Amino acid sequence: MRRAVSIGILALALGVVAAPARAWWDEGHMQIAYLAYKRLSDPVRDKADALLRLNKDYAKWAAGASDDRTAKMYAFIHAATWADDIKTKEYGYTRDAVTSPTAGQNIGYSDHNQHAYWHFKDTNFSPDGTPLPATDPVDFVTQLKVMIAALPANSGASDDIRSYDLVWILHLVGDAHQPLHAAARYTIQIPDGDAGGNAESVIPASGWSMALHAYWDAIFGGYSSPYGAVFDADDKDGLSSVGVSQAEVQIADPAVWAQESADLAKQFAYMPPVSTGKNPVLLTRDYETNAKNVARARAALAAARLANLVETALK
Repeated sequence: MRRAVSIGILALALGVVAAPARAWWDEGHMQIAYLAYKRLSDPVRDKADALLRLNKDYAKWAAGASDDRTAKMYAFIHAATWADDIKTKEYGYTRDAVTSPTAGQNIGYSDHNQHAYWHFKDTNFSPDGTPLPATDPVDFVTQLKVMIAALPANSGASDDIRSYDLVWILHLVGDAHQPLHAAARYTIQIPDGDAGGNAESVIPASGWSMALHAYWDAIFGGYSSPYGAVFDADDKDGLSSVGVSQAEVQIADPAVWAQESADLAKQFAYMPPVSTGKNPVLLTRDYETNAKNVARARAALAAARLANLVETALK
């Protein structure tokens, strides 16, 4: 149970209020969805749009578009943030537990639970032999598999469920590729676990002390709009310029995505100077460079895999 941290001073610096941590934050999720959308065929874009229109937020997602074609793209991009949006008071969704008998349900928009535990898959580990707890029975791997199976038109699921699942999938594929959404570290100093980097504090070059998890979430920026995400992604040095391995793109198993992310978390997110305790540490240039490179590679790969998933399910 995790991912609720205060982003404090950093939030003020970005011009937003403190909120639950969001993998890649809005900007990252929207850029991933945009790159995926560019890869989709027109018929699949239309089918995805028809499903997204069943969500009550569709008009808000498409706001600001100059024409219908752009509105469809904006809606697809903005929908990728909905799974985080429902954590806010505006929606009134219930903060439920992973131990609930309804934790793994897939019932569509009648489900008003936040399901915060769907956003991560903890691969628990310890560098010093600290005892590890049992893993949660429901996570982004288990739920993605359920939703991916329900998304095709011939799955037997209602359009309400398929719409709900598509919106979640647009978000969870991004989560699955954020390294600290797939690992939890247990140390002598943090025996109850760090909740994916939420217990450690780091000080990046910006000078603002923040949780390690929030540092990785913020790599693509903070809150944004579809227009802003498109502009940033298509910048000459933006995410659109990042190449991906076609062999890796073809990997469709969320469990493999999770293991990749966990391995990268151990190799890069927890690398020195990050402490095994809660004391804030100053990040080095090498650490920050590696983090940005890993994040860009994972986000670009997430976009390509998301496109494959949606194209296959809705073709």
